[in-house]
Amino acid sequence: MIVIKNKVAIRKMEDAGHQLALLFQELASQVVVGVSTLALEEWIVAALKDKGLQSRTKGYMGYRHASCISINDELVHGIPNKNRILVDGDLVKIDICASLKDYCADMARSFFVGKPSAEAQRLVSVAQQALENAIAAARVGNRLGDVSYAVQSEVERHGFGVVRDFAGHGIGRHMHEDPEILNYGEPGQGAVLRAGMTLALEPMITQRDPSVMVTDDGWTVKTLDGGLTAHVEDTVLVTDAEPLVLTRLSNENRLNRVPML
Repeated sequence: MIVIKNKVAIRKMEDAGHQLALLFQELASQVVVGVSTLALEEWIVAALKDKGLQSRTKGYMGYRHASCISINDELVHGIPNKNRILVDGDLVKIDICASLKDYCADMARSFFVGKPSAEAQRLVSVAQQALENAIAAARVGNRLGDVSYAVQSEVERHGFGVVRDFAGHGIGRHMHEDPEILNYGEPGQGAVLRAGMTLALEPMITQRDPSVMVTDDGWTVKTLDGGLTAHVEDTVLVTDAEPLVLTRLSNENRLNRVPML
């Protein structure tokens, strides 16, 4: 069942998203040569506490960390590790879901360490544009398939792969709610979007073949062919007007101008 959020719930998600966006803004300066992914995790834990946020991944199905940090051919769910040291040219994906007053926001970004390759830059640029297109499609009266197709069409026209094994999702009191939001599909198919739906949209794309596997640690997902991956994510509110991205600072105070339930 897709939960339609009321004004109170949306305000809480807005607050959570604002604080998480601030955290990511500050996090960018920490992703540098020589730092371990565990050190990044420790910084994130402290930043979450400072902003009054509670991790929603720590303890989820036994996961022990507040962030997922995935490098290069790793797509999602990478486990922070003291022995995993960032080097020049790494492509680092960081995914954090946190809550404030019991309501969640979910966000992921792809970061470059030092000087990235031209291909890595192009991959991330396409992933980001795919996310922008998905957000633009998240309008009242459209269907989930329109959002999914917006991602797939952008990614595949550039020759990159769309991962089929993982998807975006609804979000609210829980990190994962209905509906499942695929990154591929047919326009005009699926549930009709309504004002008050809150969606975690997250293109997950690959440099070449989209086939992925879960490694022996039981969490980390990486490409079978060793190709690079990109992952970006925002929490988005469907409104009676334009879609509102709750995990971006540029949207601060915009809810005062958007018709709400």
